[in-house]
Amino acid sequence: MSPGRSQFRRTERNWATLCCSSASSSCLQLYWARLLLRKWFNISATESDLTADTDDEEDDDSAGESESEDAEPRLRRRNSETFRVQYMETKALRVCVGTWNVGGRVPPNDLDIDGWVDTIEPADIYVLGLQEIVPLNAGNIFGIEDDQPASEWEETIRDALDRIRPRKVKIVSYSDPPSPSKFQPFEEVADVIEEDIVDTNYDKRSCLPRQRQFSSPKTLDRLFSMQLDTGSKRAESLSRWFSYSERVGLSSWPEPPLRLLNQHVREKRCSLKPFKNYNSFKASVNNSNHDVAAVNKTPLLADLDFKPLMNVRKPSYVRIVSKQMVGVFLTVWVRRSLRKHIRNLSVSTVGVGVMGYIGNKGAVSVSMSVYQTPFCFVCTHLASGEKDGDYRKRNADVSDIHRRTQFHPHSLSATRLPKSIRDHERIIWLGDLNYRINLSYKKTHELIARKEWKKLAEKDQLAREMRQGRVFEGWSEGTLDFPPTYKYEIDSENYGGNDPKSGKRTPAWCDRIIWYGKGMKLMSYRRSEIKLSDHRPVTATFVVEVEVFSPRKLQRTLTLTKAEIESHEAFVHN
Repeated sequence: MSPGRSQFRRTERNWATLCCSSASSSCLQLYWARLLLRKWFNISATESDLTADTDDEEDDDSAGESESEDAEPRLRRRNSETFRVQYMETKALRVCVGTWNVGGRVPPNDLDIDGWVDTIEPADIYVLGLQEIVPLNAGNIFGIEDDQPASEWEETIRDALDRIRPRKVKIVSYSDPPSPSKFQPFEEVADVIEEDIVDTNYDKRSCLPRQRQFSSPKTLDRLFSMQLDTGSKRAESLSRWFSYSERVGLSSWPEPPLRLLNQHVREKRCSLKPFKNYNSFKASVNNSNHDVAAVNKTPLLADLDFKPLMNVRKPSYVRIVSKQMVGVFLTVWVRRSLRKHIRNLSVSTVGVGVMGYIGNKGAVSVSMSVYQTPFCFVCTHLASGEKDGDYRKRNADVSDIHRRTQFHPHSLSATRLPKSIRDHERIIWLGDLNYRINLSYKKTHELIARKEWKKLAEKDQLAREMRQGRVFEGWSEGTLDFPPTYKYEIDSENYGGNDPKSGKRTPAWCDRIIWYGKGMKLMSYRRSEIKLSDHRPVTATFVVEVEVFSPRKLQRTLTLTKAEIESHEAFVHN
């Protein structure tokens, strides 16, 4: 469990331990009652139980940047957009939003979600929402929250995003002929990318020290071809051998090929410790045995397994926040280089389920500023049902979520930050909205068979309610040109409906992504064919404009303003 997720639970357990130490059964009962009531009525704890990647998992990406370039401006937003243009620039970011009702199923080890998160065209920000992340039974609704499935889904998402390679910068040399060299150069020079250079910290998965990775197997082929002469003279002059290795292309000690490890040590990878320098390595060899036999036990470079070291690199994406409310789960990931520009993070949860407050239905909302633009992401699971009039309950849920969602950012400028969903400039609403199609079971299947999505969308409840202004007035949605996402048989391409227990379910576009605000362009709106649950996941990709504070433009404006004032004063005096 991550440190952020366990923070709140440690506080609760410490409170319970204090009660138990006093041998007071009534106090322990009060603890459980307090915990359950807090969950039932969606009462926030004094310490947030949201999760995020900690700061120590990334390097300082701001090295080499000017402090004034990155500083958050403490300027209050003005009504005059003309005035803001004088010190603001715009920047385009790619935002990928995904929603999926997973039906209480955990991800198998071989689950491929690359199509859902769109790894082919990587985004700068990923906003992923899951519904029914746990089965909606009485134990999960009224009992202690089960966060194990959320951890497994996070690992699946992390693995998919880690497979996204950062864009490489091509190194072009215009020197002709090349500079003379005593040694034959490598056939390929690794591209130097800031995000691929990692520290010598331990990697959590391999337990190996993190090092620089090599960009080509050809580089390792040259290293594998080096054999360590185990004769006595070579054993006495290891330092000379390593110096030669550095001359043929290795950088300063320690590099992965020079970590000479005994076979039985390499089999226990989690017990490895890195050598800080060559002297510590030589002392370790000499202390183990003073004769040459100890050196003979050292494996050849060709015998070492460098695959784990080649695959170790800094993740391209970091998790900004994850939050679960019963079955509703929202997680936000950003590019590592963008993390330092995310501020004013705040989370709000609203339950609209049982008794109007329980979290089996409801919303998890995240508010944050990207550069100088406030964003709000709302992941919801609304009331189900396809009876006549059930859409009114869903409309009421939306209104209730708008009214009760309140953000309490912990910032010195909190008075100027958004407090509600509508206060934000860019809003994206995603989830299982559960709106149905006002057609019979037979007619719906006929239109699906003919792929007449336009006629089918004309009978969609959400589209009708938006057109008539009864819900999400002024909001936008992409064209529904894909099959309805609900309800499918598990692990099948066939729609369900013949199950006598659940009755006939008319297919519908239950899973939706809509947005509100200027400066947002929808690039794609589609679904993915993952058959894990009775829903199909949906993805929307946006190009979003954000405002970036420009000290240079502000300084130029102030300089021109000062010149105008001085010119005016000189004219008055004359």
